[in-house]
Amino acid sequence: MRESRRDRNIFHGKIMIELTINDKRYRVEADAAMPLLWVLRDLLGLHGTKYACGTGVCGSCTVHIDGEPVRSCVVPVGSVGKSRVLTIEGLAVEGALHPVQQAWVTENVAQCGYCQPGQIMSAVALLNRNARPTDDEIDQAMNGNLCRCGTYHRIRKAIKLASQALNERGESA
Repeated sequence: MRESRRDRNIFHGKIMIELTINDKRYRVEADAAMPLLWVLRDLLGLHGTKYACGTGVCGSCTVHIDGEPVRSCVVPVGSVGKSRVLTIEGLAVEGALHPVQQAWVTENVAQCGYCQPGQIMSAVALLNRNARPTDDEIDQAMNGNLCRCGTYHRIRKAIKLASQALNERGESA
């Protein structure tokens, strides 16, 4: 006997989930075990967060949940609950680049650019925790983000530039 779509949805445990992403409320129907990454990309059309390894190792899918950087490819959407999610799309405000994004442009960090959304999200989290990181602190904080193009020296320069800009303005990332 053939299952109906409705039966399959019940079998796979689809539920209605309310999410706050980039300060906007969304309601999605998804399996609670579906990775947050796929909800962002496939259900909500937020394509800035990238898929690469799918195991939480490379950092390309980094987003913030309640201010903490997480790998969205391994976070079940059902565990997000009432938390606030911030993606790369949520960093720019009214068309103005976030200081970390601007530093990335100024330092010409991106080569292929694929990993950069995750790199930027990790850098913002670092600067939120530590307004004046040393080279070692930057290296340690960014250690979980892989860049196949090897732009690590430009990433470090951009983080230092963003730190300087934020500190001059008396802001946090």
